[in-house]
Amino acid sequence: MTETTWTFVGVGLYLLVLLGIGVVASRTAKGARDYFAAGKSLGFWSVAFSARATGESAWLLLGLTGMGAAFGARAFGVVLGEVLGVMGAWWLMSRRFHRLTMRYDAITIPDYLEARFRDDSQVLRKVAAFALTVFVTIYVAAQIDATGAAFETFLGTSWFLGVAVGFGVVMAYSVSGGFQAVVWSDVFQGSLMFLGLVGLPFVALAAVGGPGPWLAGLERIDPSLLSMAGPDGWTLESVLGLVGLSLIGLGFMGSPQIFARFLALHDESEITKGAWVAFVWTLLADSGAVLVGMLGRVLLDAPGEVMVGVDGLLGKGAQDVLPLVVSATLPPILVGLFIAIVLSAIMSTVDSLLVLASSAAVRDLYQQVYRPDMADEALLSLSRMATLGLGLVALAIAVAVAVFVEGRTVFWFVVFGWSGIAATFCPTMILSLYWKGMTRNGALASMVLGFLGVPFFKFVGPSLPVVGKALGALEELPPSFALAMVAGIVVSLADPAGRARLAEPARELEEAAS
Repeated sequence: MTETTWTFVGVGLYLLVLLGIGVVASRTAKGARDYFAAGKSLGFWSVAFSARATGESAWLLLGLTGMGAAFGARAFGVVLGEVLGVMGAWWLMSRRFHRLTMRYDAITIPDYLEARFRDDSQVLRKVAAFALTVFVTIYVAAQIDATGAAFETFLGTSWFLGVAVGFGVVMAYSVSGGFQAVVWSDVFQGSLMFLGLVGLPFVALAAVGGPGPWLAGLERIDPSLLSMAGPDGWTLESVLGLVGLSLIGLGFMGSPQIFARFLALHDESEITKGAWVAFVWTLLADSGAVLVGMLGRVLLDAPGEVMVGVDGLLGKGAQDVLPLVVSATLPPILVGLFIAIVLSAIMSTVDSLLVLASSAAVRDLYQQVYRPDMADEALLSLSRMATLGLGLVALAIAVAVAVFVEGRTVFWFVVFGWSGIAATFCPTMILSLYWKGMTRNGALASMVLGFLGVPFFKFVGPSLPVVGKALGALEELPPSFALAMVAGIVVSLADPAGRARLAEPARELEEAAS
């Protein structure tokens, strides 16, 4: 077989496994509880791998490797933030959250928020469902865009063909199998991602001649690639930029797509074991991604057949560095495997987010608000249609951005959607688990200002006088997160009537902490 044929064989086998998972999982989904929460029956291994695969997405394989190539050691600030955020979610929040969701019998995040704040008006449910639908759709659109980019770079096909194939497969198993199919596929895909990112740096290091020639090559290209300070040294702007990279981990501490996994655990005794699995996965896989980029900067800038030149390598945020390194160092059948690994990062996020968004639209809005008399079992077919419909909307957004937005990168596209979800939910989730004085009105203010803060600090903040430069260095998540946190505290303190209504939830919170 030709090299191209071997590559396609590797990709085809991967896609067939995913379709098989969807077929098997579809037989286990008997109602909404199964479709949205896998019957609350998951163990630590499934939850840990599913949470990590879902939390990382295309930005890890394409975006973070690109940052390693473009910024060198400075990209390890993201690794630090990821590790801190993941461990904060597992060790500080998951146990309390699991206990409360079991007490409330919640199967979605809006279920939990409504029960925790005794919100009879259902306004929190509506705001949460709306925010999830908006930012999840943007996030999914980013992943669809990355699917096209992966096919285009690795296989030389058109962007549109890659989008069509990837979108069709992920919709097939997500729509049919729901959350159970998502988790099973995430374990498979998370394993591929981990093995690929841990193994490839060793292959690339051998290709550049070992540690000595690699470090000498970075020094020759740009000495600042070996420093976390960046090219300008330790200035206020560089410090704020590094802080902004490190704070990306805030998004793990309450984001619904991550906490839906904690909700589905069958027993809290699984949490400690899951936390250690998540820690090892994050530290090694994320560090491997940065090292691939740094190694690729030397390998692909060196004289010889693989030379692309620094300008060619760094185009589009250097997000092509992984496929270029893979093509330069591995045989065709393993190139096909790495295409599958990139697709794993993308699809493991798309499937999770689509099921999350459909749960928000169908169960949290349609059933709980407008059709409370509808049985959960009757929602199954409607949930599948909603998953398909939201996927089609995300596809339309991805195509529109590809056609009309020049110079887009996977990292920017993903971070905007990720920041929107995180700023809307994480401050409220943290306060809801650790402060019994948090009220319904405080939660509402936090979610609304977090939601609005992301587009404001992304598009308006950097142009503000005096503080604009600092806000631009921080990116949109940290200031939006801080605004939402302050709003939740201030409004709750100014709401004595709301605090008086929460005597029972306050007692439940104390029990969950014990």
